Amino acid sequence: MAHDHEARGYDDKKDDYLKRLRRIEGQARGLQRMVEEDQYCIDILTQVSAMTKALQSVSLGLLDDHLNHCVVDAARAGGAESEAKIREASDAIARLVRS
Repeated sequence: MAHDHEARGYDDKKDDYLKRLRRIEGQARGLQRMVEEDQYCIDILTQVSAMTKALQSVSLGLLDDHLNHCVVDAARAGGAESEAKIREASDAIARLVRS
């Protein structure tokens, strides 16, 4: 879901997030190689776990940025925008908990 805003809550950390996501992308390629090379199942699962934790870390950082920027700004403004941002954040948290 795209939103038109001038600034994002993660703007000051964008380079860090991109670096971490590129590292995760490399982990995914490494996992593909491990399967192609018929590596031991437990070794692959260990790497899947590491990649999952890395993605969760990015998710939690983005959520924190969103709460501290977008939700706080909307709460200050009040009204329907505030309610929508809080619902949006709650839905995002629910998706993260289920994943």
